[in-house]
Amino acid sequence: MFMGIVVLTMKASVIEMFLVLLATGIHSNKDMTKKIKRPKLAVPQINCDVKAGKIINPEFVVKCPAGCQDPKYHVYGTDIYASYSSVCGAAIHSGVLDNSGGKILVRKVAGQSGYKGSYSNGVQSLSLPRWRESFIVSEGKPQKGVTYPSALTYSSTKSPPAKTGEATKAYQKPPVPGTTAQPVTLMQVTGAPATEATHTSLPKPSPSTGSTTSSLRPQPMGHRSWELGRWSPSSPTSSHNSSHASPGFVPKEELSTQSLDPVSQGDANCKVDLSFLIDGSSSIGKRRFRIQKQFLADVAQALDIGPGGPLMGVIQYGDNPAAQFNLRTHMNSQDLKTAIEKITQRGGLSNAGRAISYMTKNFFSKANGNRGSAPNVAVVIVDGWPTDKVEEPSRFARESGINIFFITVEGATENEKQYVTEPNFLNKAVCRTNGFYSLSVQSWFSLHKTVQPLLKRVCDTDRLACSKTCWNSADIGFVIDGSSSVGTGNFRTVLQFVANISKAFEISETDTRIGVVQYTYEQRLEFGFDDYTTKSDILNAINRVGYWSGGTSTGAAINYALEQLFKKSKPNKRKLMILITDGRSYDDVRIPAMVAHHKGVITYAIGIAWAAQDELEVIATHPASDHSFFVDEFDNLHRFVPKVIQNICTEFNSQPRN
Repeated sequence: MFMGIVVLTMKASVIEMFLVLLATGIHSNKDMTKKIKRPKLAVPQINCDVKAGKIINPEFVVKCPAGCQDPKYHVYGTDIYASYSSVCGAAIHSGVLDNSGGKILVRKVAGQSGYKGSYSNGVQSLSLPRWRESFIVSEGKPQKGVTYPSALTYSSTKSPPAKTGEATKAYQKPPVPGTTAQPVTLMQVTGAPATEATHTSLPKPSPSTGSTTSSLRPQPMGHRSWELGRWSPSSPTSSHNSSHASPGFVPKEELSTQSLDPVSQGDANCKVDLSFLIDGSSSIGKRRFRIQKQFLADVAQALDIGPGGPLMGVIQYGDNPAAQFNLRTHMNSQDLKTAIEKITQRGGLSNAGRAISYMTKNFFSKANGNRGSAPNVAVVIVDGWPTDKVEEPSRFARESGINIFFITVEGATENEKQYVTEPNFLNKAVCRTNGFYSLSVQSWFSLHKTVQPLLKRVCDTDRLACSKTCWNSADIGFVIDGSSSVGTGNFRTVLQFVANISKAFEISETDTRIGVVQYTYEQRLEFGFDDYTTKSDILNAINRVGYWSGGTSTGAAINYALEQLFKKSKPNKRKLMILITDGRSYDDVRIPAMVAHHKGVITYAIGIAWAAQDELEVIATHPASDHSFFVDEFDNLHRFVPKVIQNICTEFNSQPRN
């Protein structure tokens, strides 16, 4: 009995000790848990100029500094941005950040077939054709269960591929003969400027690539790869090896040759939209056609093609013309050269006139990549002479704002001139006859010598006098109030205002033309668009306009200007009416103004002193805030000259060229 009690007592003591130890352990574990609680991860800081494509991580949180609203930090797209965009600039454009900076969440997505530019939150994003990779930005709130890197991994176009088994090691700079190799670690330190970090953790090369030293182009691994301008799933091999690579994938846009990673946006000093019309007729023969293609390739090589510089497309003509590729098809010189090599000869006659008409109507459209802010240039190459007429199609092209250059190779001899369809076709086709717009080449074997002379002219945007720009794109009709309330002295002030605006434009038969109507109760055509073709003649004609005096019938004056002035405006010319009045009209202006707007006449209304602002807004083209102006007295009228000209140019540059 006693022994039983002892045994029970010992059991109780053991159980009690076990419970004490268990409780102590649990409490200790809680303390340890508290002690090993992980600190809050640091958010990497980046600079305003860091592009998303330079960061390998597929999803990350970063902190942007203040001041990234600057236009020099280029952004491409809206909502979804091309990876060639500034990360922080895109965040401001999307409204996630303001110019004071802050944290953002960035997520990589697939490349798009095109990116639409827009103006938002003080940032002008640009349009861009297809690109290899995109990204979206949102508020910098980490998602639950997702771990974001505290240090970003950057790509480097200069780093060679890592050897097998060294994908995650620091890049070792190759030794220079006679020196000792020193390891250079390029991983970004948290908080360090992003521009100093150029490390990339490269994936293992695929076994099929052979020796790791045989190629300088590492292949991207992981989720998706870019090949030949299309997104496609990675190969099974690359998917298998992706676990050994750094997080996400290495976009080829950051690791490939220059043709896939445009270091430059193109030569900004030669920003032109360029079309080559090449002769593919049967008479040219295969050998000379190859020489012509080599000439195009040499041009492409000499030009720094890019969205911020020259863009180039090609039309081939024979019996009928056909576009080989347009302005937006190839965005760098290497891709352009490759496309030129693939052009095959069409054959047939040498119908250059038909090709020019086709080019004018179809090629320089916004859908085909026409930027509107760059001069339109067409270079027509002719073997011998055209088999149709070129004067009228060329004139229409010039009046559409296209600079026509002609290169004639092995022109007609004296005996052959009888077969030429249009004698002296060259001088009839180009804008000037001083030799600037035409080049004659004695032999196809000498064609290569014209590359530099041609490009020097094509890129001389100051001398492209036939391109339709803000200064030479319109028929401008001034409609001037000559009523009794104006007075002789004030009328002279109005004429000076008209002269000052006219001075800003290039005046000629094919550039801007000026016409003037004066009105009271009645209307008078002072001079029309065809009367004067030089700036000095226009200014003298304005100075000779005499003051009329009478009532104020503005509505009737608008109708008169439409019939007597703008009805004679040339096709493809912008039509601008600048109406100047100092009082309320005695007749209705609403219906005449609607007719003017319907006929495509862009109307500016300038009101002085007693002019009715409600009438000015009715007369003016929408939006009225950009097309109507009011000044309290005549002496202050001159202050609006720069503003009117600026608004005319801003409106022109925002529209497609044709």
